[in-house]
Amino acid sequence: MNLLFDVHLDLSMNALEWNRDLTMTLSEVRELEAGMSDMKGRGMNTVTLDEMRTAGAGLCVATQIGGCMKPAGPVASWESPSQAWAMTQGQRAYYETLSEMGEMAPIRNLTELDAHLELWSDPVSAAEDKAPVGYILSLEGADSIVTIDYLEKAWEYGLRAIGPAHYGIGRYAFGHDKEGNLPENGKELVRKMDELGIILDVTHLSDDCFYDALDIYEGTVWASHSNCRALVDDPRQFDDEQIKLLIGRGAVLGSVFDAWMMKPGWTRGESTPDSVGVKLEDILDHIDHICQIAGNANHVGVGSDLDGGFGLEQSPMDIDSIADLQRLHGMLADRGFSEEDIAGFFHGNFLRLVREAWA
Repeated sequence: MNLLFDVHLDLSMNALEWNRDLTMTLSEVRELEAGMSDMKGRGMNTVTLDEMRTAGAGLCVATQIGGCMKPAGPVASWESPSQAWAMTQGQRAYYETLSEMGEMAPIRNLTELDAHLELWSDPVSAAEDKAPVGYILSLEGADSIVTIDYLEKAWEYGLRAIGPAHYGIGRYAFGHDKEGNLPENGKELVRKMDELGIILDVTHLSDDCFYDALDIYEGTVWASHSNCRALVDDPRQFDDEQIKLLIGRGAVLGSVFDAWMMKPGWTRGESTPDSVGVKLEDILDHIDHICQIAGNANHVGVGSDLDGGFGLEQSPMDIDSIADLQRLHGMLADRGFSEEDIAGFFHGNFLRLVREAWA
């Protein structure tokens, strides 16, 4: 089994806004949520810590998320930066508490990374031993950064990546669903991120903000959970010009398993994975598209976003949990990917970027 490094999981949002105990089993969470209808995806979750261990996902990028974007969304939306900051600090406390319990382990530097990779050198044994799941902390949407000075505090407690935008009109950037360039404070944010060595996550940025940010930022870049616009025509995805620019910067794009981003023909509020026929293998077309542009397999990885505000009702029809992502090994091999390329996809490519950022 390959070690799986999933670079986008909204674990703390699930815990604190959906009230899910991620130390439970998948079936226990589903049973507790049976009959609930306050949010879509109730009773259809795909991620718990034990399920991550079964998946070989001994390492992840775990998000903090608390925005002030307009229009406001159903979760992770607050009226003021102070409220949003407070939410992200509660999420940080959640990860720290899980770490004290031995369920997770913070990864903030190369020493901690190397020790954790040694612990998970045999993912099967690590899972059997209930080894802690390592996490690198990322912020999805920068609205909670009250002032630029707060970036220093965030770096000190372990924040290592930021996506300046989420949806809508943010305090520092426009989301992919809006049009507009980086405002001055957004440019200042990106410069400070560069100074501190915080990885720039370009997922969710509007096209103009995407180019503005890359013009300013000189450090390590990734797209934590993004697919290809050429295959699913939506501004949430990256077009070929953007993908070429990211490849030129040495970036990696994390394949995302939100069904509507995998296959065209999805109508929000109407379609189901079965009606559109979205299967796990559909992600291979996005992976292959990026590899064809790059001429190699060095710029693809996993940023699943599973349970990122949805559940099985918006996931590939042939998966039941994050553990099913291990099936991609055989699928990639059938497409002609080498074992080295497959290991790069599962963990190696994003690990290379982390090492680059922290060198």
